[in-house]
Amino acid sequence: MIDTPSDREAATRALVEAAGGKLETFYLTTGDNDFSLKVTIDDASDLLAALMVAGASGAASNLKTVRAFTSEEFTEIQKKAGSIAKAYKAPGS
Repeated sequence: MIDTPSDREAATRALVEAAGGKLETFYLTTGDNDFSLKVTIDDASDLLAALMVAGASGAASNLKTVRAFTSEEFTEIQKKAGSIAKAYKAPGS
């Protein structure tokens, strides 16, 4: 990085777009994580495939992902949980 500086955001943007997503934000960070990004993508598995590419290249390791939900999406998840709750019986009960 010292001898050959590079635009890591551009490389990340190209990878995200190749997976069908949009890179919303990209930050280089300090602490436990070296970078943080926000991506909008229809299928999370497409983004995971892109992360596999980055990992396989050796450019990144120990990648962590977090899936965020809008309040509307989470409300629908709660409704879905309510509709399937009666089918579940806890082990041992």
